[in-house]
Amino acid sequence: MMNAIHDLPLLVARDEGFFRDEGLDVEILKTPGTAQRRADHQALRDNIFERTMESLYDKGACDQFRMCEWGVMKRAVESNVTSGHRPAKIVALGSAMSTFAIVSDTKFGIYEPEQLKNQPIAVSPYNGSHFTMLKMLEGFLERDQIKWTNAGTHEERLEALRKGEVKAVSLMEPWISVAEKRGHTVLIESHSTRSEASGDELDGPTLRKMFNAEAQAAAAIRKNPAKFAHYLIEEAGGELEIGDLKLSRILNAPPEPYTRERFDHTYQWTLGWGLTEPGATYQNTVDNRAWE
Repeated sequence: MMNAIHDLPLLVARDEGFFRDEGLDVEILKTPGTAQRRADHQALRDNIFERTMESLYDKGACDQFRMCEWGVMKRAVESNVTSGHRPAKIVALGSAMSTFAIVSDTKFGIYEPEQLKNQPIAVSPYNGSHFTMLKMLEGFLERDQIKWTNAGTHEERLEALRKGEVKAVSLMEPWISVAEKRGHTVLIESHSTRSEASGDELDGPTLRKMFNAEAQAAAAIRKNPAKFAHYLIEEAGGELEIGDLKLSRILNAPPEPYTRERFDHTYQWTLGWGLTEPGATYQNTVDNRAWE
C-alpha cells in the first residue's frame, strides 16, 4: 500500500479482523507514497517499474496491489505488452474511491477551472493526481490547453503553491483538507475509482476471500467514517484534527468484476492521452477469476 485514501478498506480489513474471518493471513507492505508527510521521491521516478511498489511486485515481494484505475491499467498493459516485467492483470474494480481536487489560491485570481487554460498544474506523473486532473479538466478545456508539471509530493506541491511557483495543484485527501485549512481554494474535485491487480500466483478463491473482506471493510467505513479517519490524519503528520476532514470525501464500495465495456472505455481513453502502450486486449489484461 502507498496512501491511506487509496487503501483504507485494506487497512480496515486487516485491523478489524475481516481478513482473518475469511481464513486469510494478509501481510500489507507499506511503500513510500506521495501523500505521506516528508515522503521521498521513490514513487515519482520516471520509469514506473522502478518505483518502490512496482519494483517490489516485479521482484516477487508482493502478489497483489491496487492504485487508481488508470494507473493499474497502465501498469497491467505495459507489464504484458512490453518485455522484462512480471505480468500483472486487472482482477477487480477496486473498493476505495479516492478523492482528488484541483486546488489554487485567490491571490492568483483563479476561481474556476476554465481559468487554468495553459497553466501548469502540479501532479504526480502517471498516478491518480495526474489521471484524475485530466478527467476533471476535459469538461472545461481543450486537451492541448491542459498542462501539467511535476512539483514533487503533496507536501511539496502545497509549498510550491504557497511560493507561487505553480498556480494550481492536484491533491488527494488528506492534503485537500490541509490545503483548505491553510486557506487555499478547491476549484473542482472528484472521486476516482481504484482497480486491483494481481499475478497468476493468487488463485480465484483466495482473491474472492480478499475482496469479501474488503467489501465488509467498505461497509464498515460507510457506516462510521469518523472511526477510521485517524489513518488519514496520521498521514498528514500533525497538520489535521478530526474536525478538519470532510468525512463525505471518504467513499468506498465493494470490489466487483472488471467488465469488457469498462476496459474498452478506460484503455482507449488512456491511449488517447498517450499515457500507455498500444497492443493490449481485454483477454491479456483482465482476469475476473475471483468471480468464476
